[in-house]
Amino acid sequence: MTPDVVVAGAGAGGLACARALGALGLRVLVLDRQRTPASIAKGEILQPETVRILDSWGLLDALRATGAHPVGRLAIRDPAGEPLLCLDYAGLPGAYRQILCADYGDLRRVLTDRLPSGARIRWGARVTGVLRDSDGRIGGVRFVADGAEQEIHAPLVVAADGMSSPLRRGAGIAVRRQEYPHGLVAFDVAGADVAEEVSAYRTGRGLCLVYPLPGGRCRLYAQVTPDEFRGRVDLGAWCDRLLADVPAIRPLGAALRASLDRRQLLAVYRLRSARLAVPGLALAGEAAHAVHPMAAQGVNSSLGDAETLAACLAAEGGAPEPAAVDRALLAFEAARRPRLDHVATVSHNASRMITAVSGLPKLLGARMMRRTAANPRLLGLTAGNLSGTDVRPLSAVDRLYQLGLLADRRAHTPPVPSESERP
Repeated sequence: MTPDVVVAGAGAGGLACARALGALGLRVLVLDRQRTPASIAKGEILQPETVRILDSWGLLDALRATGAHPVGRLAIRDPAGEPLLCLDYAGLPGAYRQILCADYGDLRRVLTDRLPSGARIRWGARVTGVLRDSDGRIGGVRFVADGAEQEIHAPLVVAADGMSSPLRRGAGIAVRRQEYPHGLVAFDVAGADVAEEVSAYRTGRGLCLVYPLPGGRCRLYAQVTPDEFRGRVDLGAWCDRLLADVPAIRPLGAALRASLDRRQLLAVYRLRSARLAVPGLALAGEAAHAVHPMAAQGVNSSLGDAETLAACLAAEGGAPEPAAVDRALLAFEAARRPRLDHVATVSHNASRMITAVSGLPKLLGARMMRRTAANPRLLGLTAGNLSGTDVRPLSAVDRLYQLGLLADRRAHTPPVPSESERP
């Protein structure tokens, strides 16, 4: 089969692109270097806008059947668990007012098992670069499988091959990648009874994030310094210090200690590609963008990429001819870039409020949090932005309200719901 689309990467973003593009009747080939899907702590908090997308694709019931955990609140709390800022999603506009906390592996399986008939996955195929037509347009990929280098041509290539994307590099698309001055250590904690919310604790060590997962489990992220886990670490003593720093999570102590050997240490990056598309190629997921995990936007943006790309191709009749594909790619860039830039700003600002551990950033973060928590209008805007259901950037004047430099006379006037952005 000669495909209409080659997708590099079978993470959630790549599989979502295969699902959305295959539904247009296009023949889609997904190539992934792994021979079996890898397990990793990521992409588990699905915002309401992503729930809408999954529902529109007919996948929501299948994901719920895996035990995906619905929660209706995202709360920032102090180390003792007292609320600092709470976002209640029940007041969101529209029909989707809950987060789903789901296993990333379950999300991938649901996407894989329900791919359209014209889409297939080839595992153990490592994409190494792009192929170009005589006019310089990208028209396929090189990959290595079974020890041999191979080529495959297609009118559209989708690079969903991660932050270090060989396809992005081969296409000559520049990227700005910045590492945060801290990392995160993630634990999959079994036998955990936690609140029905996504809880972000603002502590002296920075962020501690807890949320429920299927099967009576929870995910716990703790902020760490770059060298905190270098060399030999006494994990029991480290856990004792964490529980002392965050008294609110002490009830998880025994279950957390039992999970210490299943930890994952993660570097944390911001990433923004200079372009989302060039003739013949689109970027999706972490090949194009990455934000701090605290804001819970990464996999949500990846599924948004897939939905928007498919809508732009559908507007061109879903035709795989290169000219129609390239018009769709221009539309994809124009439609998606403002949304992604907004998500990056919201995510960075939200993460700084919680992860800063000293100096002016910590003081400003605390001030902005207090002022936002006391302003129902700003709380509504923040919930709409993070959930993806009512996206409206805060204005420069709103920032002054958050800093307490101006008094907001409309603080108790709820924002008038705007029409959600659609591709």
